Amino acid sequence: MRAEGQAHIDRIEAALALVRQSLDWERALRRLDELNARVEDPHLWNDPKEAEAVMRERRKLEAAIGTVKEISSEMADAVEFVEMGEAEGDADIEAEGLASLARLAERADADKVQALLSGEVDGNDTFLEIHAGAGGTESQDWAEMLLRMYARWAERKGFKVETVEYQAGEAAGIKSATLLLKGDNAYGYAKTESGVHRLVRISPYDSSARRHTSFSSVWVYPVIDDSFEIDINPADLKIDTYRASGAGGQHVNTTDSAVRITHQPSGIVVASQVDRSQHKNREIAMGMLKARLYEEEMRKREAAASAEHSAKSDIGWGHQIRSYVLQPYQMVKDLRTGVTSPTPDDVLDGELDPFISAALAQRVTGEAVEVEDVE
Repeated sequence: MRAEGQAHIDRIEAALALVRQSLDWERALRRLDELNARVEDPHLWNDPKEAEAVMRERRKLEAAIGTVKEISSEMADAVEFVEMGEAEGDADIEAEGLASLARLAERADADKVQALLSGEVDGNDTFLEIHAGAGGTESQDWAEMLLRMYARWAERKGFKVETVEYQAGEAAGIKSATLLLKGDNAYGYAKTESGVHRLVRISPYDSSARRHTSFSSVWVYPVIDDSFEIDINPADLKIDTYRASGAGGQHVNTTDSAVRITHQPSGIVVASQVDRSQHKNREIAMGMLKARLYEEEMRKREAAASAEHSAKSDIGWGHQIRSYVLQPYQMVKDLRTGVTSPTPDDVLDGELDPFISAALAQRVTGEAVEVEDVE
């Protein structure tokens, strides 16, 4: 097998190995057998809600397992084509086999990402909060750049984007903003973006044209429905109302109807100003609070599980995950996976999928990467 063909095979096999690991392959096969048996039981259909849950899990497992088997089979056929072409000296047959391997490698990478979105709420819509760090206008401008980056990324994915909360900066940029991203697997794709994002550039606000470093933080948490029991004591809540702010009215309304809720035991603060109704904003903010509390509990569980595997990467709030350097050279570097891009403009325009794919894979493998930050 020539180097080109072997490279395609290695890429396909690596993707399939990661999918098998994420599925816990042997357990998944056993579970599918169990679900198939349950579907054959006529008593299951006496409970439509339970039957739908079983069918949903069965369809998901069937699709994932079927994809792995199908790609494996097609890879074997393509390898046979390539080897036949090499043996017979037929360049056309060999080229056809290599083209098939290349297409399969692309498909395997795409299917790999889909298979990694197997969490309980990965398929849900998501909230994405951005907060400017210390540093005034510099950090607030950086926070607005991140807001645009995520809005552009979400649009590329086909998600619907709504601005739930927006606090403009004093001179430029934003102090904070919350986006609601609606679409299949919105939370699953976005969840690895939580953390601190660092920008290095020549400041447009510095008359001496000095290099500045700015920080902003991102927090991602899923929209959850009433099927999740989240107990909140009303006595633990501090509820404030205030006048909404926006950028020239294009983001939000400016009536005195915005609502901010502080959950005092946890210190979690959420706000909504998307609606002109104070009652509706309170309802939205309560939904956000429930989602934050749910996500916090999921992080505690993940941290406990990760403690058993020292190689797991740090996913905690406040952990710096990525550096964006615009001067004196150009590079974006993920500090968890080592993935880099030499084109920050493209990344800031929403090209985030390579970083997200690598971070999702790292959550499955637990493989730590020694990464030096860029200066």
